[in-house]
Amino acid sequence: MRTIGTVVRGIRAPIIRKNDNIARIAAESVMEAWKEAGITPCDRDIVAVTESVVARAQGNYASVSDIAADVRAKTGGETVGVAFPILSRNRFSLLLRGMAAGCKKIVLLLSYPSDEVGNHLVDWDKLDEAGVNPYADVLTLGQFREKFGRIVHPFTGVDYIDFYSDLIRGEGCEVEVLFGNKVTTLLDHTDTVITCDIHTRARSKRLLKSAGARTVLGLDDILNAPVDGSGYNEVYGLLGSNKATEDTVKLFPRDCTAVAEELSRILSEASGKRIEAMVYGDGAFKDPVGKIWELADPVVSPGYTAGLVGTPNELKLKYLADNEFSDLSGDALREAIEAKIRAKTGESLVGNMVSEGTTPRRLTDLIGSLCDLTSGSGDKGTPIVYIQGYFDNYTNE
Repeated sequence: MRTIGTVVRGIRAPIIRKNDNIARIAAESVMEAWKEAGITPCDRDIVAVTESVVARAQGNYASVSDIAADVRAKTGGETVGVAFPILSRNRFSLLLRGMAAGCKKIVLLLSYPSDEVGNHLVDWDKLDEAGVNPYADVLTLGQFREKFGRIVHPFTGVDYIDFYSDLIRGEGCEVEVLFGNKVTTLLDHTDTVITCDIHTRARSKRLLKSAGARTVLGLDDILNAPVDGSGYNEVYGLLGSNKATEDTVKLFPRDCTAVAEELSRILSEASGKRIEAMVYGDGAFKDPVGKIWELADPVVSPGYTAGLVGTPNELKLKYLADNEFSDLSGDALREAIEAKIRAKTGESLVGNMVSEGTTPRRLTDLIGSLCDLTSGSGDKGTPIVYIQGYFDNYTNE
């Protein structure tokens, strides 16, 4: 029996710049790793490239002034409600500056006790002590401070309430801060709202429109087309953007399926094997201590080859060992389980007890999360991830 299953390697690459051929550079980096590490490519190996370097190669950047111009054009530039931003200097500070520069007043609605990805403003225990129900109660800034005082984020040391308020005022814009979880609260103050939630944005837009809002935008509706030659993303707009400089953001990359298919083509032709490829962003996993979900991008993978479509269709080995084959051991147990696996068909096992406890999530979400954990977000210098054996099972020799 082969003793090694899935192997995941971070692949170093050159520093990527605008107009670089990212598919070619990624492929050459992988082929160099094949030689250096003595890797034998196999059918259904996976190569993944982080969205960050894809966007950098595309030159997909925009400035605070670009954001401001689009906000002004789409809202009218007067009083604008800004709902449910995540608490992140990297993800949201420049977006907020652009919104503030594009209007006269922002009514900022912060969700509590945490933002959408788990950054906490206040602990549940403190809410209980104060008798506050976050599902029903809307608090002004004065009421929030009176009950909970100054809240400093444990990881960043930032009081995001003050930080966001100061950013808005710094652009010459008036600010009013509210705390609540009903997006329609903003309609008591303005009929124009930018809802900044990521994964619940469709619902927020629907609720606002049903309640009579005049103008409803999501982050995906801002810079979904170029402004004076700026970067853009026609599908996601500002969603998935990150701070690049003090005045510019890097947007989520475009045309990622084409990048993945080109990368797959180059490596498949070079190896004679079918190599799958994807572009990945934030993974989807939760920090058990900080309670932060990592997934601040709109999707885990914005582009991938066709061989990565689907969900796992796996048997639970411990279920087989403890139930169907509980009277067997040693080689007899191994052979029985191998026979059961080989007898699988393409028919879904969802709802079957023998698959209970496996992970019925999309392959691209699982693989992208694995890649994000492997490459990290700091100075590892491995924006490419090479995975072997992901689709193997207990029967593969």
